[in-house]
Amino acid sequence: MTLGLKDLYYAVCTEADGAESYGTPKKMAEAMSADLSVKTADGSLYADDTLSESVTEFASGTLKLGIKDLTPEVLAELLGQEVIFASDVVGEDAQAKAAALQPGQVLLLENTRFEKGETKNDPAFAQKLASMAEVYVSDAFGAVHRAHASTAGVAAYLPAVSGFLIEKELEVIGGALANPKRPLVAILGGSKVSSKIGVINNLLELADTVIIGGGMAYTFAKAQGGQIGTSLLEEDWVDYANEMIQKAADQGVKLLLPVDNVCAAEYSADAKPEVYPAGKIPADRMGMDIGPETRKLYAQAIQGAGTVIWNGPMGVFEFPAFAEGTRAVAQALADSDAITIIGGGDSAAAVQQMGFADKMTHISTGGGASLEFMEGKELPGVAALMDKE
Repeated sequence: MTLGLKDLYYAVCTEADGAESYGTPKKMAEAMSADLSVKTADGSLYADDTLSESVTEFASGTLKLGIKDLTPEVLAELLGQEVIFASDVVGEDAQAKAAALQPGQVLLLENTRFEKGETKNDPAFAQKLASMAEVYVSDAFGAVHRAHASTAGVAAYLPAVSGFLIEKELEVIGGALANPKRPLVAILGGSKVSSKIGVINNLLELADTVIIGGGMAYTFAKAQGGQIGTSLLEEDWVDYANEMIQKAADQGVKLLLPVDNVCAAEYSADAKPEVYPAGKIPADRMGMDIGPETRKLYAQAIQGAGTVIWNGPMGVFEFPAFAEGTRAVAQALADSDAITIIGGGDSAAAVQQMGFADKMTHISTGGGASLEFMEGKELPGVAALMDKE
């Protein structure tokens, strides 16, 4: 089933004397995505030792929207001050409006991706950007792994510092990697081993326990000689999976792999879930999620953790019938006393969607950036800043 999303409107809410009122609805921007996280309050009434009534009511909720091209007018209303818009990035209009800016005013440039020099980190383009400002504040953690003109190049021509968001990301994730409260448990899911090569390798040197789930677990199962049916397999990475299994043993790191899987005959939300032992999936079935015994195993490992880092879902969480593994891990993190860090991407979307977001210590705003950070790579947008200590 596919649901559409369009015509997104907002209205400013004001409160006076205990009464709420709303302004005229206005169109915000083009709608791209929506994630709704809902919390409910449950109540039960017993009479004569039996359940007489039960009720589930809405308690609170968070709606996270993905939108395209937020207009200056909407930005101005949300910020409570005028936002000036330039029709170009470093052209005549941007230069003139930047020169006329007064203290406290906001100038929004056109999308830097419209300039060829942006992704090439062209020094001439970066210098033009810098010429319009006095200080560069970087606060888009989700882009700091890219060496672009607006994320790294401009820092060569201006005093460059981080904003509060990047500061928090570096402190929380960096602290968890450099000086974690132990035991450190790293949970890695998602579809492909190839996308998490460096992360697995690096975390096997830092963590006490590494948990593998998601589609990439079937490559590990194949490496151990298991039968995985039509499950996702990266044949070229089977030997690498074996190397990681051996490295975990050599490092004294506990590597947990699924002991059972929820499978289906086809990749469909309506497919019938069937549970099979790991490595014994029939030839005409595919793994879609971790099984009930694996959920217990992983929850037990999380329960005793001091710090947990999680990146990647345990299964096809977009399909309700195959979301229980991801839900179980999210629930275990929510119930844990550990420092819990969600590394952005699909795992962040999952905890938001399932209503666990407020139970996590930190949810990263950068999928690719947090992955590269956990891999131990230098982030160009961070390396360019003045004070990184």
